[in-house]
Amino acid sequence: MKKSEMIEALSAEHGLTKAVSGAVLDSIVGFVQHGLKANGRVVLTGLGTFTVAKRAARTGRNPSTGAALKIKASKVARFKAAPALKESAAKFKG
Repeated sequence: MKKSEMIEALSAEHGLTKAVSGAVLDSIVGFVQHGLKANGRVVLTGLGTFTVAKRAARTGRNPSTGAALKIKASKVARFKAAPALKESAAKFKG
C-alpha cells in the first residue's frame, strides 16, 4: 500500500478530507522520527518496534568497476514486527 492509498483509506474510514488525513499521516511519521532521535526506540503496540542500530564500517565494492571502497560507520533505523502483525502476514494468501 502506498502513502496515497493510506491517505484515501484513512479519509474514507474516518470521514476526513484527504488534506487532513495526509497531515495526520505525516505527523505520525514525524513522531516516529522524533522518537528515534530522542530515545532511540519507538513502540507501536500491534505494529512493531522501531529502533536505531549502529552499522559498523566495512569494505564494499563498486559494482561497475569492482574496486574496493571504504563505507563509513552509520546509524540506521530498524523495524521488528509485533506478533499480531506477523500473524496477519502469515495468513496473507498472495
